[in-house]
Amino acid sequence: MFRRCRTVGALFAVVLSVPLAACGAQPGATAPVTTTSTLTTTSANATATRPAAAAIPEQLKFTVQTTDGQSFSGESLAGKKVVLWFWAPWCPKCRAEAPRVAAAAQANTGKISFVGVAAQDDLPAMKKFVADYKVGGFTHLADLDAAIWTRFGITQQPAYAFIGPDGKVDVVKQQLSESALADRLDALIAA
Repeated sequence: MFRRCRTVGALFAVVLSVPLAACGAQPGATAPVTTTSTLTTTSANATATRPAAAAIPEQLKFTVQTTDGQSFSGESLAGKKVVLWFWAPWCPKCRAEAPRVAAAAQANTGKISFVGVAAQDDLPAMKKFVADYKVGGFTHLADLDAAIWTRFGITQQPAYAFIGPDGKVDVVKQQLSESALADRLDALIAA
């Protein structure tokens, strides 16, 4: 269910559903399900450290703990090229794609920031997944109450959010093949 809200002159969808314990796409799905939103915000208090063109999508206005106990602000990603990878420790599709996500993150160091967003389990299981599947080369968020998943409309995993430096958010709600991930990363780099 969606509800439309007006925020700083931008219209965006807020997902009111709670993430489900599904793993992967619906049977028979042939193409990734995507949603795109562009949020533009202006602030009289913009600092000199953030470029004036950097929009802060509503979805990035959160603070959470990482899987290793550090505080993380979603706003720190504003103005950057970012991939959020939504995963759950028990998900077989997440386990299968972890090596290619880790390789993509390593290959794009300095060009794209990767952030894992773990949910639907407890912190020890999240930490074990990061260690077992060797995805510790980038930050992972412990979304214990699935609040970040809800912000991005994620109801199953794996899923992705590709965020451009202009604040455009493109959500893909299913697993991506190596070539499909590479194509999306190339498009994000070109943005």
